[in-house]
Formats: sequence, C-alpha cells, structure tokens
Amino acid sequence: MPNPTASANSANDPRRPNKIFRYKPLANKATDDPTPDYMNLLGMIFSMCGLMMKLKWAAWAAVYCSFISFANARSSEDTKQMFSSFLLSVSAVVMSYLQNPQPMAASW
Repeated sequence: MPNPTASANSANDPRRPNKIFRYKPLANKATDDPTPDYMNLLGMIFSMCGLMMKLKWAAWAAVYCSFISFANARSSEDTKQMFSSFLLSVSAVVMSYLQNPQPMAASW
C-alpha cells in the first residue's frame, strides 16, 4: 500500500531532476601557473650563454632553472622538452668545466 505522505512530499519537493547538471570545471588557461614555462626558457637561455660564452655561473643557473621547471611542471606537460632542457644545461656545465677546469672565481 503506497504511503500517502510520500506522494504529498514528492509534489512539494522543490528539487528539479531535469535541472541537475554535472559540474565541469572551467579550463581557463589564464589561471595556470606559467612558472615552468618561464624557467624552461630561462634555462635554455642560460645554457646557451654557458656554452657559447663559457660562463660557468650561467651554466649553473641553467641547471637551477631546469630543476625549478621540472619541480613545478604538471604531469600532463611535455616531458621531452624538459628533459632536453635539463640535458642541455648539464652539458653546458660539463663543457664549461672541460674547457677550463679551474673553480669559479668570486667576482666580488
């Protein structure tokens, strides 16, 4: 036997099943953190400076920027580009020390 209060409650129910929509987060690229991209670009610039101008501090700055870029990157980003940037910065350090094995001199 149906419950008479259940039909009265369903008639007064303010919920509308046809107005229910699943939540979809907005894919707003403006709110994404651009730090990994900037650090990747800085790392490549410092790597080139370290390789071409034989600046050891620039090569070490490239390694530092590569680590920051890797640490702040999302898992969905392109790992090949980050890996190549890291290898470029390591090769800048290696090449600068192969050409001049003396330690970095303090500039101050």
